[in-house]
Amino acid sequence: MIAMLQGKLEYMTEADAVILCGGVGYEVTMPATDLSALPPIGSEVRVYTHLSVNENTGINLFGFSSRESLEMFRRLITVSGIGPKGAVGILSAMSVSDLQMAILTEDTATIAKAPGIGKKTAAKLVLELKDKVDWKETLEGRLDAGAAAAAGPGRSAATADAIEALVALGYSRSDAAKAVAAVPDGDSMDSDDLLTNSLRYL
Repeated sequence: MIAMLQGKLEYMTEADAVILCGGVGYEVTMPATDLSALPPIGSEVRVYTHLSVNENTGINLFGFSSRESLEMFRRLITVSGIGPKGAVGILSAMSVSDLQMAILTEDTATIAKAPGIGKKTAAKLVLELKDKVDWKETLEGRLDAGAAAAAGPGRSAATADAIEALVALGYSRSDAAKAVAAVPDGDSMDSDDLLTNSLRYL
C-alpha cells in the first residue's frame, strides 16, 4: 500500500499530478480542489494516497492534499454505486466541509450537482454516511463553540424551525444550517428572531 508520496511536482493536467519520488514519477489522480491547492511546478509536495486495483480500470493512484480529504474519499467509495472516480468528482465539486454539511442536512440537491451523481445516488450517499459524520467535526474551525452547539444534534425546536423556514424561502438546506448556526446566542432566540438574524449570513 502506498500511503503517502513526498517529492517534486513535475507537472499537472486537469485531473492528475505527476510527482517525482526517488527517480520514479507517480501519476496521481486528484480532485480539482486538491490540485488547485498544490504549490507551483518544481516545488516539493506531499500528498496522501489511496491505491485502487480494479480488474476493469487496472491500478490507479488517487491523491489528496489532506488526510481529511482522503478519509472522506474512502467513506464515499463505501457507498454502493460510487467508485473512486465518482468520489473524486464529488470532492472536485465541493469542499469536504461543504459535503459534510450537505450530508448532515440531507441536502441531496447540492450533492447531486456533482458530475455523474444523480438524485438517487445522492440520497443513498446521505443515508449511508449520515451516521459517520458528526456536527462537531463539520463545524469545527468554521463556527464558534456556541454556534456549533446550537447546530448540533440537540439543537432547539426554534433552530430547526428557522432552518425549515430558510429552505422554504429557497435556500439550500446546508446553507440554511450554516447561517442559523452562525448566529451568536442563537440558542436563546425564538424561531422568528433566529430567522431574521440568520438572513444576515446568507
